[in-house]
Formats: sequence, C-alpha cells, structure tokens
Amino acid sequence: MTNSTGPLKGLRVFDLTRVLAGPTCAQMLGDLGADIIKIERPGAGDDTRGFAPPFMPGTEESAYFVGVNRNKMSVTLDIAKPEGQEIAMKLIADSDILVENFKLGSLAQYGLAYEQLHAKFPRLVYCSITGFGQSGPYAPRPGYDSLIQGMGGVMSLTGEPDGQPQKVGVPVADLFAGLYGCIGILAAIRHRDLTGVGQQIDISMLDTHVAWLANQGMNYLATGENPPRLGNQHPNIVPYQVFPTEDGYMVLSIGNDPTFKRFCEAFALTHLLEDERFATNAARVRNRVFVTDTLTPVMQKHTTTWWVDKLEALKIGCGPINRLSEVFADPHVVARGMVMEMEHASGTTMKMIANPVKLSESPADYRLAPPVLGQHTDEVLGTLGFDTAARAALREKGII
Repeated sequence: MTNSTGPLKGLRVFDLTRVLAGPTCAQMLGDLGADIIKIERPGAGDDTRGFAPPFMPGTEESAYFVGVNRNKMSVTLDIAKPEGQEIAMKLIADSDILVENFKLGSLAQYGLAYEQLHAKFPRLVYCSITGFGQSGPYAPRPGYDSLIQGMGGVMSLTGEPDGQPQKVGVPVADLFAGLYGCIGILAAIRHRDLTGVGQQIDISMLDTHVAWLANQGMNYLATGENPPRLGNQHPNIVPYQVFPTEDGYMVLSIGNDPTFKRFCEAFALTHLLEDERFATNAARVRNRVFVTDTLTPVMQKHTTTWWVDKLEALKIGCGPINRLSEVFADPHVVARGMVMEMEHASGTTMKMIANPVKLSESPADYRLAPPVLGQHTDEVLGTLGFDTAARAALREKGII
C-alpha cells in the first residue's frame, strides 16, 4: 500500500488502538516499514485528537496525536454497525497483525475478539494491550498511566524522601506497554512465519510496569524490604546523583571505586580515600548522607559548565540537567537526527521526534505524516472495490 523500505515491508497492520500505548506500538511497526490502517470513529477519531492545546503550528492537530501516529493511514469506520464489521473483516483478511487496546471483552460484540478472528484467520497475530491483561482479578478494570504508576510501585520510589510519592513526568506506563507489545508482535510474526500459526499477545500495563522495576524490584526480592524514596540518588551506587553547583544543578555519576579514586585525585580530595566511609562503594552507600554532605560544598565551588568540562576530560560520568529547549538544541541530539520534519496534509511542515532505532541496512522509514481524520478512507476502501457511489452510500449511513 505504501512504498516502504523498512525491514517490516510487506506486513499489514489493522490498528484498533487509540490514545498512547497502542498507537506507540503501531507507530513503531509503521516506522519499521509495516503498512498501518488506523481505524477511527467517524466524526470523532482517536481521543487524542482532542488532547489540546497545544496544536501543531498551522494545523488543527494536537501535538499529542501527532507524536504517535505517523506512518498510518486513517480510515473512519463504525465497527458497531454490521456493514462496518463486514468492511473490517475484509481488511483483516489481508492483514498480518491486529493491534487493539479496548477494554477486556469489548470487541466480542463486534465479532472482533481474538477467539472469533483466530478461527477465521489462523495466521493473524493479534496483540491486546490493556491495563491489567486478559486474566486475573483486575482484568475488567480500565487502566490509566498514573494509576499504573501508583499500583506498579514506581511512585513509591520516586520523589524526595520526605515528599509525596511522585509519578514520572512522561507516561512511562503507556510507553513501555506499547514497546513491549511491539516486541511481542515481532516474536509472534517470527513464530507465524515458521509454523503458519498466529497467536494472541497479552500485554498488561501493570505487568510491564512491574517488569521494569529492574534493580529496585530485585532489591526488594533480595531483602524483603521496601526501598525508600531517595530523590535524585541511586539506591546501589554513591555518589550517583544530582548535586548543586555554583549556578544550578548537575548529575554526577561515579559508578565504581577506581573512578571515585580518580575523582578524588583530580580535585584534591585524596584525604577522603583514607576515610573508611569513602573507601568502597558499599561503604559510601551505607554512609550516603555523610558522603553527600561532604561533596555538596565541593560541587558548589564551580559552575556546571566548569564541572562538565573537567569531568568529561577525566572520562567521569556527568551532565547538565537540560530543559527541553536545551535537549533539542544539544549538538549530540542534533547530530543523531532525533528531530525530523514531515509534510502534513494541511501543507504545513511538522517537526517530530524521530525513531531512535538506528538500523544500518534498513533504517526507519518516514512515509506518511500523521493523518487528518479519515484521510485515507476513500483510498483504502477503493482497494476493496467500493466505488465512489458505494462510498457515498456508506457515508450517508454513517458507516464511514
């Protein structure tokens, strides 16, 4: 359907997702070359079309929607009506993958549940992304990012020790669920190509949230103790944290004892190496408050730029705490091509965050700007044999 060059060229995705987790998954597949047919409600579309302001300059499209909906063809279709379901079946018949993030059991009333479709299309890979998965006592509940961050434990770990539990500043529960969904789909496609049999990928936002508790989750499993909130400090390494400087703040990341020795030698702090509280990382972790209090006035003697220049020359981990204006102007971010532009249907050129997956032989493929609602309905239905009169009749009935 599109002139794709990515590694997933030739795969077609029937996309029944909206908001963030599902669209993140589908956009990744689209960036890698798959053709995505995004099904949207006639007259309304994806909920995030209304998540504004801000709008993209010169358009009526929300920045939120634009961020996760490139490389998709928008088809308006009412799947609640029999004629809409018939069209959906025709599109699914030519699809390799279906991605959906409807509430548990909702799609069965439209004949679009996994069990219903697997019987008709056994090669179809079907990915379901929900708050709590397809099984378990919470399965019927709706899932929201901040809710999952709270239930999944990360809020208990984030924030200052004496402050409130704090959510992460971007919707990580949604994003991780979408990316894990993409990984599951790629694995299922490999299995399908080997065996001829599709399957369902069951992605729970809570499951994926628990999975990325990572070292903190393992710290709990190892000790049976709830890790405390440490603000901007690391639970297992000291000093690995934010420090105030003469003109702001910065991150100092000293990951091992030899690096700490080099740090002390470079800045006339060798006397600390003779103190058992500083001698090893384990000792520094046990005495983190004293270590922090000792190093804070040292770091405040110079500006962030001074420290970054000196520490980088010593190959000691460090960095400024950038605002987004500084992130997108950073020469390394620019050199890595992390901002790209696409021509929108409105005639406006849009800036977008690029795909971070760098493939040497089949790089990300930016073919379609985020669509206006229903932009590709006529084109896609035309491939199914619906002529102009037939499409007009469907519009009259509100099917498309």
